[in-house]
Amino acid sequence: MDTLNRILVVDDDAGVLELLSNTLREQARITTASTAEEAIECLQRIPYDIVITDLVMPGMSGIELLRRVGKMQPEARVIIMSGESVPTAVAESLRHHAFTYLLKPFTMAALHDAVEQALQSTNGSDDIHVLSAKPTWIALSLRCKMEVADRILNFLRAMDLDLSHDDQDRIATAFRELLINAVEHGGRSDPEKRVDLTYVRTAGAIIYYLHDPGEGFSLEKIPHAAISNNPDDPVAHTEIRDQLGIRPGGFGLLMTRNLADELIYSEKGNEVMLVKYLRKQ
Repeated sequence: MDTLNRILVVDDDAGVLELLSNTLREQARITTASTAEEAIECLQRIPYDIVITDLVMPGMSGIELLRRVGKMQPEARVIIMSGESVPTAVAESLRHHAFTYLLKPFTMAALHDAVEQALQSTNGSDDIHVLSAKPTWIALSLRCKMEVADRILNFLRAMDLDLSHDDQDRIATAFRELLINAVEHGGRSDPEKRVDLTYVRTAGAIIYYLHDPGEGFSLEKIPHAAISNNPDDPVAHTEIRDQLGIRPGGFGLLMTRNLADELIYSEKGNEVMLVKYLRKQ
């Protein structure tokens, strides 16, 4: 009996098909298709664990293929690839339950990670509730699972932020810290709990909002985080983390505050808004 996972790779670029096939051959049995129509013929013949598809192809688009996969093989996880930041496509990918989104050029390590996550995922249909999927207003309810946080970050990185590459990396790093804190500390990594995430794009700013199910905290009362350290002792919190049995780290909030233009917490402390202003060149 053949127990090897099956992956269908769809791209109109023969070079990309060859590269991805060679890269993923150790993880699964690979089938390739150069059009979405050809991919549908493959899907009609055998089931696949993962479908990796380019966004823009002659004929049927990757988004339409995503819709078709959802009807034909709802258990298959779909990974969207795109060479351009297209907010509408990102929003539609979320709406139609893509597993994750990779913006080209991506590293083969990033591809391996996405595929491994998809293979290990239970693909729970309610891990991500899409409340709004407008390119300027994305609102989601996420299960408190680290794999879900990683998946969502790939979608948000693919949005057209009108920022320099360095600024995009900084804002992604800052928001990642907030989201991980919301899942890990606010939600205690309990998959029965959820984090609410909203991304808003205005004419002059990008706003990320998080609401976690935790009891909240005060920035002045978290001795296990670097943000509470006395300037004369910048690593004092590490000893407290050792005493509490918390993993090494604790620099996330301090780093995030330095990377964001504004970081605003609610009075309770379980809601946070990160603001990055768009400076016109």
